Amino acid sequence: MGDCYDRYLVRMEEMRQSVRIAGQALDRLAKTHGGEFLAEDRRYVLPPKDRVHTSMEELIFQFKIVTDLRLPAGEAYHAIESSKGELGFYVVSDGTSSPVRCHIRGPGLMNVAGDPAAREGRLLSDMVALIGSLDFVMGEVDR
Repeated sequence: MGDCYDRYLVRMEEMRQSVRIAGQALDRLAKTHGGEFLAEDRRYVLPPKDRVHTSMEELIFQFKIVTDLRLPAGEAYHAIESSKGELGFYVVSDGTSSPVRCHIRGPGLMNVAGDPAAREGRLLSDMVALIGSLDFVMGEVDR
């Protein structure tokens, strides 16, 4: 399972790799699209924030996009690998702009479930570092 220092080293490397990947994506975006990558059609793309605060038309476009979002009828689950583990979203739609059901599966519960196994054989003084390295958020676990 590794110790707190191992988890720290893995987290630091994850952050380095994330910055590297983001940099590569931005470079590629700039090369292939000349820096512009959003459509100008305000029926589908949110306007820039500075224009929303100064133009009534842009404010209306933003309001219509945000409030008229209609998902196709059905259900879907999609997960991503976040910095703390798997973050999943489950949505059930009846075709209207309000979902029938929406559930978010945060990684905190799985992280806190590993606590008893990680504590076994450790000293009480190790608990602060251990809990910090498991990186769970109790508000996320409690819901």
